Amino acid sequence: MSSSSHGIGGLKYDPKKRERPPELNVFIALVAIVALFEILGRLIIGDSFLFNTRERVDTLFNEQRLKIIILQVSIIGIIALGVTQVIISGGIDLSSGSIVGGAAMITTAFAQSAMNEYGMENVKPILGAEWLDLPIIVPLAIGLGVGLLAGIVNGLLIAKFNIPPFIVTLGMMLFMRGIATFVTKGRPISFLQEDYTAIGAGMNPVFIFIGLAILMHFLLKYTRYGKHTYAIGSNEQAARMSGIKVDRLKVLIYSIAGLLSALAAIVMSSKALTGQAGMGLMYELDAIAMAVIGGTSLAGGRGSILGTCLGALIFGVIISGFTFMRLDAFYQEMAKGIIIVAAVILDQWRAQKQAAKA
Repeated sequence: MSSSSHGIGGLKYDPKKRERPPELNVFIALVAIVALFEILGRLIIGDSFLFNTRERVDTLFNEQRLKIIILQVSIIGIIALGVTQVIISGGIDLSSGSIVGGAAMITTAFAQSAMNEYGMENVKPILGAEWLDLPIIVPLAIGLGVGLLAGIVNGLLIAKFNIPPFIVTLGMMLFMRGIATFVTKGRPISFLQEDYTAIGAGMNPVFIFIGLAILMHFLLKYTRYGKHTYAIGSNEQAARMSGIKVDRLKVLIYSIAGLLSALAAIVMSSKALTGQAGMGLMYELDAIAMAVIGGTSLAGGRGSILGTCLGALIFGVIISGFTFMRLDAFYQEMAKGIIIVAAVILDQWRAQKQAAKA
């Protein structure tokens, strides 16, 4: 009788032991959470979380709530895309939120206009009158350059000096938050150019997030860059012995993460029509939580962009659900804390389960 298992290159595969893709488990959890808020809404406040209950509304779903959810998660989701590949590589990035703050302040300082849309004159430009109304490519290039430089520094310190990622990115977090405050001594920046504010208008943040998610999914799943990223996260020593240039790859991974954080800063500040030193505060924890909820292992070597996108939606649904249930804002912060701890516990449980099967 022939065996039901077969394999390639000595690696055996048993169809009976197939498991559901981790992304499917995350999707099921997302559906369950939406259903929970739907039930609680109808029982407690007499309203529907997902569907339209108002008269004279032709749409079945509550489009406004759905738009709010995806807009809320799109900007942090951009950060989470970069954080995901960092965690897959076996690292961690605590600086992403502060890079958002620093890049937002520096970018908007160069994106100021002499007049606002109401005809009011900008009498106190941050950098002086000669720096007003620059071609839009200038502030964008400077802002992205700030994020890229921060990422390169992170990567070099981690790869070349063998400093733990936690320490390096914690230091960068404090440094970039200081930069964000230093630029204007904590004052917000307004009078932004129309070309700049158009970047974050309407649903543009969502489209940008989706486009970047597709790009990052392709990079991680179908390119040598992605295969090597998973390899160093699974076993860095084995990756070195197989010829992978680990140090160079780490610098590239953190550079991309910094670049994505800077892009999130541009989208966020253009959406808010202002630059503020507090932008991105604690976003690094939200981004890590989105990735881990989506199935990315804090131990490295496992995770996906699709999972992170679903994790971001879970995060957004929970926060929106708390608002829908008319709970005070501090409950949302408490919920975030619970989500982050729960995500780590879930990751540990998955790791133990994986180890037991090995």
